[in-house]
Amino acid sequence: MNADQRTALISVLHTRFEKHANRHPGIDWARVQARLESSPEKLRTLDAMENTGGEPDVIGHDAATDEYLFVDCSAETPAGRRSLCFDRVALDARKENKPGGSALEQAQAIGIELLSEAQYRELQTLGEFDLKTSSWVQTPPAIRKLGGALFCDRRYDTVFVYHNGAQSYYAARGFRGMLRV
Repeated sequence: MNADQRTALISVLHTRFEKHANRHPGIDWARVQARLESSPEKLRTLDAMENTGGEPDVIGHDAATDEYLFVDCSAETPAGRRSLCFDRVALDARKENKPGGSALEQAQAIGIELLSEAQYRELQTLGEFDLKTSSWVQTPPAIRKLGGALFCDRRYDTVFVYHNGAQSYYAARGFRGMLRV
């Protein structure tokens, strides 16, 4: 990223930070910005989150590690990260109609982690997300070993967690991620 691109991205993040102050009470933008400006690799990751429709925003601060937590806060699962099966094993298992990739591989390529079920539920306390879409979430190894994977959404003012075959994919299912800065 060149200097103009970094400045533009920080401006977008700052505007979103100010607009959604309820997501990060007590967090000072100046400290977040200083951390961003000293972390060009994290800015590249945030740019990838932004470019795939994630609308990343700060949702917290981990006092133990002194890291700010950026999460995809788009109203629906990021449009540029949909129609993906869960992981490479699932993608390779598909014989026909393979999707363009997998959620875990795309998250790794971007530099983020899929949200856990607990993180997804925490995000839902900050707003109403995935009212029409769903998001793959981290899946316990025992479930994945048996061929399944977990996803979440919000319907009827309730957060639901479901299971599906990891090789499945749908136009309305993608993934949300987290970046620690």
